[in-house]
Amino acid sequence: MKISLVSSLADPGGCTIHEALLSFLATPHEPYPLEMHELSHHRVRERLIYQDHLDRDMDADLIIFLSRHSSVNPVPVLTVHVTGNITSADFGGRARSLAPAAPAWMHAVLRGLSANAPPGYRVAYEVTHHGPSELSTPSLFAEVGSTEKEWRDTAAGAAVARSVLSAEPADCIPLIGFGGTHYAARQTHIALNTRGAFGHISHTREVTSLDAAMIDQMRERTGAVAAYIDRKAIPGKDLARLEGLLSERRIRPLNEGDLMHFGDMSWETYMRVLSLAEQIVPGCRVNLHGQCPDGQPVKIDLDPLLLEEAWRCSQNEFLDGLDTLPLIRLSTQKKPVWPSFITIGENSGNVLHDLISLCVNIIRRGEITFVEGDHLTVFRHRFDPGRARSLGIPPGPLYGQLMNGCTVRVGDREVTPDMVRTRSEKRIHIPGLEKFL
Repeated sequence: MKISLVSSLADPGGCTIHEALLSFLATPHEPYPLEMHELSHHRVRERLIYQDHLDRDMDADLIIFLSRHSSVNPVPVLTVHVTGNITSADFGGRARSLAPAAPAWMHAVLRGLSANAPPGYRVAYEVTHHGPSELSTPSLFAEVGSTEKEWRDTAAGAAVARSVLSAEPADCIPLIGFGGTHYAARQTHIALNTRGAFGHISHTREVTSLDAAMIDQMRERTGAVAAYIDRKAIPGKDLARLEGLLSERRIRPLNEGDLMHFGDMSWETYMRVLSLAEQIVPGCRVNLHGQCPDGQPVKIDLDPLLLEEAWRCSQNEFLDGLDTLPLIRLSTQKKPVWPSFITIGENSGNVLHDLISLCVNIIRRGEITFVEGDHLTVFRHRFDPGRARSLGIPPGPLYGQLMNGCTVRVGDREVTPDMVRTRSEKRIHIPGLEKFL
């Protein structure tokens, strides 16, 4: 791969980074990952944001711009981003035009910045916001900011240089992002903790101006397979409109939980999971749990009554337990969990065993149960207002005391909780129950 490293003689931050990078390369060292590629170095006279069509005279597969970052609210920061203009072209480039992104490289550099940042420096993606936009070659900006002090800070320049030299793109999930402020906090957190790798990111204030053409351009210029929406950062009306646009473009939104649990699963396997889920419950949502491996998706079925009782006992404990298992939960708006789950082929028997164990143990901890052979019987006592009224107890505080297990007095009569309870029982057949206890 041919990689061009570009800085501007008019940019003190870029010069600091480039000098540090050249110094690292000139010093005896073990080869950096970037040196596996064919490197070239370029210094331009004008500001980098005005370098439209720079790649016409450059034989490169990737351009890494080494640059300063400036801000109206200056803080020490190391950033990475791709260029272009989602709306107007206030700082170079052309309006409503985006440069090709390199999301896996940006992901690798961002993680390097996080590992190498000097004390006091923040690390972040920036949203798409300036030129050059007119490039044919994928590119990224690696920056130090936000004032003259940071631009000339050799430690910060060395941190960016080391992060660029050490970058090794991994198997990422390329995404476009929507919502958040200039430093894209949620997208940064996701990239630092998952395989989610962002290209173009739209600031919250630009979400209202998005149309189908711009979303298509964001996806195409990123090579994105999905989108992430910072829902808390976008007003409800704009959020509904954005979701509609993504749905029309058949761009699947992934939430943070999905990305956290993606594990080693390939995007191709995920597509097969979605196809199988649609066959099982048409129109359902797919929720990833645990760390799913790669492979062939398989449906596993849980006894609906067992699931119902475990879910009734403790929804939170059930969902937390699912996060320890490599499986996928199916849900709809009216039904948060279906008795059919998806896992990856070779693990299906073990996963089903662990899923049954999870349900059995939740029920036994939360309810009065009795085990006989392959049957688990669940006993429940319920306060019966009809019985309370028949014993002369008026609705009100005394009901609450009885429900809490306290004996109450009405006139000269004592009424115990057992006197106003009804008992129900459910018998669940679980083959081989003993091995799940």
